[in-house]
Amino acid sequence: MEKLPKLTIPVIVGIILLIILVSKSSVTIGSGHAGVLYQTFGNGVVTDQPPLGEGFHIIAPWNKVFVYEVRQQELSEKMQVLSSNGLEIKLDASAWYQPIYSDVAKLHQEKGEDYLQRVIQPAIRSAARSVVGRYTPEQLYSTKRDAIQEEIFEETKKILDKQYVQLNEILVRDVTLPPTIKDAIERKLKQEQESLEYEFRLVTADKEAQKVRIEAQGKADANKILSASLTDKILQDKGIDATLELAKSPNSKVVVVGSGDSGLPLILGNN
Repeated sequence: MEKLPKLTIPVIVGIILLIILVSKSSVTIGSGHAGVLYQTFGNGVVTDQPPLGEGFHIIAPWNKVFVYEVRQQELSEKMQVLSSNGLEIKLDASAWYQPIYSDVAKLHQEKGEDYLQRVIQPAIRSAARSVVGRYTPEQLYSTKRDAIQEEIFEETKKILDKQYVQLNEILVRDVTLPPTIKDAIERKLKQEQESLEYEFRLVTADKEAQKVRIEAQGKADANKILSASLTDKILQDKGIDATLELAKSPNSKVVVVGSGDSGLPLILGNN
């Protein structure tokens, strides 16, 4: 095998060194991430410049880059908290959060890469204990779940203010009560529902009875008015009118004037 020319070996070594130097002096930031530059021989974390964005970057080989995900992320928490009367409640919740892009360098400098455990988790747990402690188990089980979700979100957001983290939403997936308390609440709710149904039936029956009474009273009043208005003279006039109409009929008949009751004509047909 022929020996390589003397000039070739330095070139190969130079290429290898160049590759190593480039690998040490470059960084690629992926989608949804940002890079925090740390200058070893400078002032440390660079906070007066925007973070390194997505793509390829050349840096000095003695510097470092810390990469943070800046997309929305989810934290799931299962917590045990106390209600207003001291009963233990299990809360299953999720938080949607993300670092504030422009403040990611300050987040790294002041909180560190484990900011989730240092900042977000304690904030959510503190807010959850504070909010749930205002309500009874009955309220948590039935009508107040949406309310506590909103209140936990607002309180957590206050705690995270100026912590370089953006809280997007708090979702309460489940509230678990002690089995005996849950059974007692369900029995109470069932009894209340049955009571409401019974009251509804009573109200409906009462309204129906009122309707019947009103209709009957209306008929009685109408008959009373009618009876008061029908005098003998009016009845005789009505009878005469009816007789005249019947007399126009082509059927054979005999009309005896003044032979009926109250002096009304009496009509005798051929039947």
